[in-house]
Amino acid sequence: MSTQALHSAAHATTLRVLAHLLDYPDAALREHLPDLRAALHGQRTLSAARLAELDALIDQLLHATGFDAEAAYVDLFDRGRGTALHLFEHVHGDSRDRGPAMIDLIKTYEEAGLYLASGELPDHLTVVLEYASTQPPLAAADFLREIAHILRSIFSALTRRESAYACVLAALLDLAGEPTKLVEVAAEPLLDETWSEPAAFGGCSSEGQRSPGESQPVRIVRTLRQPQHGQPGQHGQSAHGAST
Repeated sequence: MSTQALHSAAHATTLRVLAHLLDYPDAALREHLPDLRAALHGQRTLSAARLAELDALIDQLLHATGFDAEAAYVDLFDRGRGTALHLFEHVHGDSRDRGPAMIDLIKTYEEAGLYLASGELPDHLTVVLEYASTQPPLAAADFLREIAHILRSIFSALTRRESAYACVLAALLDLAGEPTKLVEVAAEPLLDETWSEPAAFGGCSSEGQRSPGESQPVRIVRTLRQPQHGQPGQHGQSAHGAST
């Protein structure tokens, strides 16, 4: 195999390992953590300092109980917009632009011969990285640079929360040739607070029926579904389960 081919394969493997490290840490993923570590060290794509940080994350996941690792993941990535791994959450939020952007991204994947599993969202970072891993190294780096501002924002939010997962985002910025400088991240309420369900009828106070006989709006709020112990969340392995 040529040097260029070896470099391309190493780059692809590194991206796929980083994608797995950002996935829900169920029993299957935790079982393969030693293999993921070996794959990272075998590629020599990242610096020794970055590999040491990734080793620390892997050790943390290996030493935690399954329940603790999964609960910490949900608390970190599913309960705060600043650390959300759905990229369009950072760009479009809940605006109507998010739907067309999703469709365009799906078309990009399909043009590359990649098809999502049922229920998988195309803007989840693990899926985005799986796509990037199919591209030549220069094209993959260009693609990562296009989303570097989002990666840097998530990196900063994770660093502010003193999460070991920040090193994965730092590694992606390294691969993009971008600095890992911290940026200002606005303080935000937890998603649990943002979407918390009010007391029924506002406790019959002024938050409920303001004036008898006056029509009142029906308020429907979303509650965050908690994944059960041992079950993956909505970022399932199937959509980007390429082996390393």
